[in-house]
Amino acid sequence: MNMTRNRQLIHALFLLAAPVIVAWFGLSVPAAVLLVLLALVWRWLIVMSGWRFPEPAPDLILETISASHYVEKVRWCMDRMELDYTEKPVGGTLGAFYRGRTVPLLKAKTGAVFSEIGNSDEILRYVWGRYAYLDEGAAEFLRPTAARIEFERRLDGYGRMLQVWIYSHILNDKELALHAWGVNSPAIPLWQRQLLRILAPLQILLIRRAFRITPRNATRAGERISELLSEMNAALQDGRKSLLGGDELNYTDFAFAAMCGLWLMPERYGAGKADAVRIERERMPPAAQSMIANWEAENPEVIEYVQELYRNER
Repeated sequence: MNMTRNRQLIHALFLLAAPVIVAWFGLSVPAAVLLVLLALVWRWLIVMSGWRFPEPAPDLILETISASHYVEKVRWCMDRMELDYTEKPVGGTLGAFYRGRTVPLLKAKTGAVFSEIGNSDEILRYVWGRYAYLDEGAAEFLRPTAARIEFERRLDGYGRMLQVWIYSHILNDKELALHAWGVNSPAIPLWQRQLLRILAPLQILLIRRAFRITPRNATRAGERISELLSEMNAALQDGRKSLLGGDELNYTDFAFAAMCGLWLMPERYGAGKADAVRIERERMPPAAQSMIANWEAENPEVIEYVQELYRNER
């Protein structure tokens, strides 16, 4: 943690402690006002020191959780663009419920400050707009055409159904859920891993509520996933290289592969950055294993397509 962040953390802790200080010492109203003014001056000095003595930082920081199909979609495209970025893994679900921050989250250096961009779709639009001029040919796969954006919306729906389906299976096994959230990943700060264990019962409850995890919704999610896989399997039978047709791959192909990778878990899923959260097939509940086996048997073209993309493009 750099010096500026240390100061910001101390300042935040001071703000939390300020009411306790006032109550503990029975400070008068003028004294309390003075305390607030001192805190404001302190914050101003922190800001000014950051402008006067900026600390070196990478231009791009991608905040991630390892087992996320949306993260994998962005990570794959940024790797394909050969962008120089720093990945910052965080404990799964902590940011969304306690900080109001979802992943992936891209922090991009824009002048003297960092801008934050959330949601995988918006991140890819930024990457296209910011870096396509460097090599338009290499960035062509990211061009946001109307057809690609419409298909991307459909894939986002597939991604949400996957969240419902997967959580309906792993939330019944606390250790399995914790493993998926990163408690066994050395890349995630130790304090976050410990916090995940402490908050696990609450996390599970919040996820069930947030994603509406019920047997009925899980069944419906599985059916919608099966429908999409069947449609893509039929489309691929004409020998196309891209799901939208033709031989030129684009970011929606990688997005589809990333989402299928969440349950198929090909060897290069995450390009080595998700190994610590992999859930091998035999560790999944029997009902999930059975469903995955059915998807594989009924959609051989999809399975080969995803596996080939991971072999040759990841």
